Amino acid sequence: MLINKRIEELIDKKLAKKEEIGFDQVIKHIERAHKDLIVAKANLEIDEETAYNSAYLAMLRTARALMFSQGYRPIDGSQHKTVIDFAGIVLGEEFKKLVNRLDGMRKTRNEFTYNPGVPISPTEAKESIKLGREWVKQVSSFIQEKNPQLNLFTE
Repeated sequence: MLINKRIEELIDKKLAKKEEIGFDQVIKHIERAHKDLIVAKANLEIDEETAYNSAYLAMLRTARALMFSQGYRPIDGSQHKTVIDFAGIVLGEEFKKLVNRLDGMRKTRNEFTYNPGVPISPTEAKESIKLGREWVKQVSSFIQEKNPQLNLFTE
């Protein structure tokens, strides 16, 4: 019941709305997340920021897929934060550390996107890919478990 109350708060704040979203959208987001991880790895030696950003996008798309699978859509100007907050609500305590790391990645990504002098180290880029794989795998499994009619591609 606490989960529903916290989701209602997002709706009341006009951060999210209830919406019927087809499972095809969930699947497309998960498939794209896997492609983002491939792009992240391919760019690791070329550009750490691109690798980091692609790993972040894989995680964000998977979090959006989770939100869609629950029948909600973000609607505000800070959709990334809303999607991450929603994921934290739905995934609960078991995923708290992963959600916090994703939110940290969001902040880092904002920093280097809007302040180009902020570098991403090779270690940060490698860790982002590792975290991205873990996130996509675990959240995809969570979605699949709650929605057995889906056939999600997982590593």
